[in-house]
Amino acid sequence: MTDYRYSCAPIGSSHGADRAHPRLFHARTVAGLTVLLVGAALAPALHAQSTTFSGTVALSSQLVDRGQALTRDTPVLQGAASWTVPAGWALGLAASAEVHSSSHLVGALAHVSRYWSLSGDWQMQASLFYYRYSGTARARAYDRVETGIDWTYRDVLTLGVSAIHVIGAKSDRPRGAADLTVHWPLAGQLSLSAGVGVAQLLASPYQRYRCRCADAGRDNDRDDRNDFYGYGQVGLLWSSGPWQVELDRLAADPAIRRQGDDLGASPWVATVSRSF
Repeated sequence: MTDYRYSCAPIGSSHGADRAHPRLFHARTVAGLTVLLVGAALAPALHAQSTTFSGTVALSSQLVDRGQALTRDTPVLQGAASWTVPAGWALGLAASAEVHSSSHLVGALAHVSRYWSLSGDWQMQASLFYYRYSGTARARAYDRVETGIDWTYRDVLTLGVSAIHVIGAKSDRPRGAADLTVHWPLAGQLSLSAGVGVAQLLASPYQRYRCRCADAGRDNDRDDRNDFYGYGQVGLLWSSGPWQVELDRLAADPAIRRQGDDLGASPWVATVSRSF
């Protein structure tokens, strides 16, 4: 199931601990310390139980994070790997690079998650993510630690909520996001993938400015960084064994484009992926 919040790649489902991690994305690999800590915490469980390894490679037309472009409209090569244990724990890594400069990573991610089956129809997953980006200062503004909880109904409907800490932000106040996704089988090997979400901006598209407050008689800064914006996606997914091809139409709140098109994703994003 495509996680449309990161519409760059339909890499399996983000809601099953037994699948490769889907949030193939964007950043330089600076997740070493987090990976070591997570690996140390999970080591006893990994040795005590049989583990499962899975992975995915993908080629996407652009890298998009919750409706906002993290790369230019250029092909992006992505890879992800995930290790899981029967108890429901999963540890994963992912990385992305623009095809024209594949030796330079534009993004990296480490995650650890815990999955529960609530009933025959409902599943739940709690996750911790660590994102790092390279490239422009705007892309690096998306460096973050994110915690999330997802509830999934029969692998068809998923509701997720997230709390986000932006690395290097002046304020320690967390940002929030909520997402609703639908994955509906159609005829043959085709499926419909759709979703909507709302989030607080991590990197403001507005410039800070100074205004004269007559009642105070002094300048004040205004920062729209915590404004909410909406985003969404609808597309078709074709699957055949380990192969997937997806074409998505993306949309986002026009407010994020008011200061130019650099934050706007291409309206169409295509991805070809293979899992193993």
